[in-house]
Amino acid sequence: MGKLWITQKVCQLYRTVLINNCSKYEQKDFKRSAIVFSPHFDDETLGCGGIVFKKKRVGADVKIVFMTDGSKSHKNLISEDELRVIRKSEGLACTQLLGLNKNDVLCLDFEETKLKKLKDFAIAQVKQIIDEHKPEEIFIPYSREPLLWSEDHLATTTIVKSALQLYPEDLIIYEYPIWFWFHWPWVELLTRKEPLKSIIFKNTLAYGFGLRLLQDFQCSVYIGDILEHKHAALSEHKSQMSRLLPDSNWSILSDVSNGEFLKCFFQEHEIFRRYHHSHI
Repeated sequence: MGKLWITQKVCQLYRTVLINNCSKYEQKDFKRSAIVFSPHFDDETLGCGGIVFKKKRVGADVKIVFMTDGSKSHKNLISEDELRVIRKSEGLACTQLLGLNKNDVLCLDFEETKLKKLKDFAIAQVKQIIDEHKPEEIFIPYSREPLLWSEDHLATTTIVKSALQLYPEDLIIYEYPIWFWFHWPWVELLTRKEPLKSIIFKNTLAYGFGLRLLQDFQCSVYIGDILEHKHAALSEHKSQMSRLLPDSNWSILSDVSNGEFLKCFFQEHEIFRRYHHSHI
């Protein structure tokens, strides 16, 4: 109980310092056009579902690009073909609750876990999308996510940045954290599961016991007033939020560190690493 209390207090302290130091996403910027690049079906909502909903509420042009096909998440329990259909359907249902229509959603359908190997093909497609829609903002996964479970995330960020190298317009890039949160103090360090314990400890060291949060993330968006909408949207990813096969080993997001990981995405602020892409 004592260790848990310390963890909670450190989390609270970090969040307070972070939000006080972050610049707030300006009200006028909610109308700026944006493209969200999501490695998997659900990352778009976990990382930036709140800001997407708020932007759409004021009429902004927002596109979501799903990079991979969703075929691998539970392939030991269900066929990859079935998973592709299920997860794409969930993605479309989720984005509708975020305020997008079908024409705002693009699925590139690269094989999940293989995105890095297909980088050249992906760069060409992403470049075409950016050139066509000319967004004012781009949202991509955090570029310093831990490699485990994040290979498609890091590949997505590398692909988008490569596609932007010759892009002739200025825009703002926002990096959103996903597996970054998988370290102490955001998840308990002393888990009973030995494989996870070593992973959490390694990530904790890599992120300086959470201090990188204060170093890298300098932009915040208040979403406390629309958290129920973010919850509802994420719930449409049923394969990730509920066991489609009861009494099975079907893993869901709330299983990760006893729900501590999932809680990170339902705080009152979404946070981003923000920087400018300038055409020279």
